[in-house]
Amino acid sequence: MTQLKIGDKAPDFTLYDSDKKEVKLSSFLGSNVVILFFPLAFTSTCTTELCSVRDDISAYQNLNATVLAISIDTPHTLARYKEEQKLNMPLLSDFNKEVSAAYGSQYAEFVLGMRGVAKRSAFVIDKDGIIRYEEVLENAGQIPDLEAVKTTLSRLT
Repeated sequence: MTQLKIGDKAPDFTLYDSDKKEVKLSSFLGSNVVILFFPLAFTSTCTTELCSVRDDISAYQNLNATVLAISIDTPHTLARYKEEQKLNMPLLSDFNKEVSAAYGSQYAEFVLGMRGVAKRSAFVIDKDGIIRYEEVLENAGQIPDLEAVKTTLSRLT
């Protein structure tokens, strides 16, 4: 698994969202994107993180950024989670675990022997598709530094 770094071109991807529609990263060229990988829907730390972003979504929008949250859950599971938590950002299914691997955001082994679960991480991709911030956490109980994410975005506008 390759670890991406600031200045690298963000690997393009196409994933299905919770509405079973394709979402392609390259379709966001011209605006900033925040990618948040999270391990699993319906878990406490993931819910805390995504609800925090939900409650502050206008800050990201005011910084010309779209937030994309990605996990290995199915689109059906993500749809239920999005509805239950009233999340206001696209939730994308990396069920085949290819995107989290391409971004170096994957546990070899997670709890209960699960393999290939997305590591909690944050990436800021600028309007040209270049990574301007990356934070990949080993500890799934931690949340990325969302203030640093917004600070990075503020420098790109």
